[in-house]
Amino acid sequence: MAKGRGLVGLVTATALAGCSFAPAYHPPLTTTPVAFKEAGPWTPASPADLVPRGGWWALYGDPTLNTLEQRIDTDNPTLAGALGRYDEAAAYLAEARSGLFPHIGLDADVTRNRQSDNRPLRGANQPNHYPADTIDGDVGYELDLWGRVRNSVAAGKAEAQASKDDLAAIKLSLEAELANSYLTLRGYDEQLVLLTATVDAYAKADGVTQRRFAGGIASGLDTGRSGAQLAEAQAQISDVQAARALTEHAIASLVGTPASLFSLPVAQIAFAMPSIPLGLPSTLLQRRPDVAAAERRMSAANSEIGVAKAAFYPSISLGGQGGFQNTGLPSLFTAPNIFWSIGPSAVLSLFDGGRRRAQLAVARASWTQATADYRTDVLQAFKEVEDNLAQLHYLGDEAASEQRAAQQAGQTEALSLNRYVKGAANYLDVVTAQTTALRVRRTAIDLKTRRLQASVRLIRALGGGWQNVTQRDASAGEASPAAIIPPAPKS
Repeated sequence: MAKGRGLVGLVTATALAGCSFAPAYHPPLTTTPVAFKEAGPWTPASPADLVPRGGWWALYGDPTLNTLEQRIDTDNPTLAGALGRYDEAAAYLAEARSGLFPHIGLDADVTRNRQSDNRPLRGANQPNHYPADTIDGDVGYELDLWGRVRNSVAAGKAEAQASKDDLAAIKLSLEAELANSYLTLRGYDEQLVLLTATVDAYAKADGVTQRRFAGGIASGLDTGRSGAQLAEAQAQISDVQAARALTEHAIASLVGTPASLFSLPVAQIAFAMPSIPLGLPSTLLQRRPDVAAAERRMSAANSEIGVAKAAFYPSISLGGQGGFQNTGLPSLFTAPNIFWSIGPSAVLSLFDGGRRRAQLAVARASWTQATADYRTDVLQAFKEVEDNLAQLHYLGDEAASEQRAAQQAGQTEALSLNRYVKGAANYLDVVTAQTTALRVRRTAIDLKTRRLQASVRLIRALGGGWQNVTQRDASAGEASPAAIIPPAPKS
């Protein structure tokens, strides 16, 4: 009896201190450059200037954009689908966690039976008709000696976290897409205002040429040129209106409204160019949900290796069953009708044709794929930040030059028309000046829109916000460039 108790105690202690065959996993270190290469005149902001992650679109100062962005959470079907996938992953995690607890079942069986007249070993004292009543319960618990259940839970938890990060990534992508489309639409609005004013100016100039032609001062060549210039500007209005309509329809789909029921009136908005504080690049990995999801999937793949290795060892369970059994209900719950059984069981597959080895190979290959995907996402994250920093930097310089060009072109246009009225220039000079002025003004509007869109893409590249750079982040910046990829697990 003492030896039996010792054996049970040993098994229990082994179960409580069960091992795990999953390779040791450590969150990968990140590379920390001293500064972003394409930052140009940008400098990191002080902690007092940092704002929390959240409604980043409010930085642009447009109430209509704020209202539209809020509808992403409630009305966008793509986001609703991503939320369903996250709920599914959370349910799978709950299913995996159930393996950490014992299974308890209850069974009741009340039957009336008749035996065959030609049954084997028929006895004289055996009745042909008899009742059989059984009420019993059973308990079963798998001793997780090799970490199969624990690693399954760890993998499920990591997958659920990755799914949550996927949801955040999709939400951020939709928010950025909506902001980009809205900025594009308002850029078209500004061009429509410009083209409408241009058509009015061209119409007045055409009236001048018509009157000069009627007075015999101008030739038919001048009236033809002025008329063509006016018609071309009118055609550009129609082209911009068509592009604006398509952009408006895209916004309607993003906010979950049929395009036929959605419209935004033309308006000129003075958007604020956000001053985005840049933290250390190491915090980028914590900020971007797609990078976080890739890291969590790497952790899940690491745990799956432990699950695959545990299959090479026996599955040991403790089980018990007990209840009451009798040929009648009235005296069922009495001591003589009690039955029970208790004891361990073990299952070990001795030959499976290489199935378990193949499953382990699959788990290791999944780990390799997950690490490669993580590295790809990290490199893409830094690329996107550098790309959009470069866009903001150089587009800012280009916009300043283009604004100066627009001022010069406007003066040239007014001067050429004035000289034409006084007979000191022909209308070709006027047409050339008008064409240049309109092109430069439209380019200036386009550059302003592109700069705003680059700021949206930068916010998205930074994960939708920024937070205070802690001392821990700064110390993590001393990692070597090779530390961006975690080492492969040792078998």
